[in-house]
Amino acid sequence: KDEAGEFRLEYRSDKKFLLFKPFGGVMATSDGASYYYAGVLIDVYLGRRIVATPSFAPGYYARGGGYNLGHAIEFRSQFELAYRFDDRSRLGVSFGHMSNAGIGDKNPGTESLMLNYSIPLASITGLFAKDR
Repeated sequence: KDEAGEFRLEYRSDKKFLLFKPFGGVMATSDGASYYYAGVLIDVYLGRRIVATPSFAPGYYARGGGYNLGHAIEFRSQFELAYRFDDRSRLGVSFGHMSNAGIGDKNPGTESLMLNYSIPLASITGLFAKDR
């Protein structure tokens, strides 16, 4: 009964700070919840095509008609495994956990299993440049 569809839009920087790359995004669910977040990730290349990406991001959770996670501040940890194509786009699957780490009166947490498709920003801007 506590299931919903989830959609995310993220920006992942290609700039490294030590080992980490910054990223940020917004998530919305089919039951009206939303999550606004920013964090860090690491791309670990397992050969030429396979990329493992663990990430961590704190953010603001707006419940809407969604699940009560116990606090407006939530933390998302995620692991993604993806296939990287020649154009640098990726198709992968991710598993994430979101909770408030005990800062709220309750901390039920929630999990997400997602199918991901990532497109490099240079590819998108290149499409628009070709139309001119």
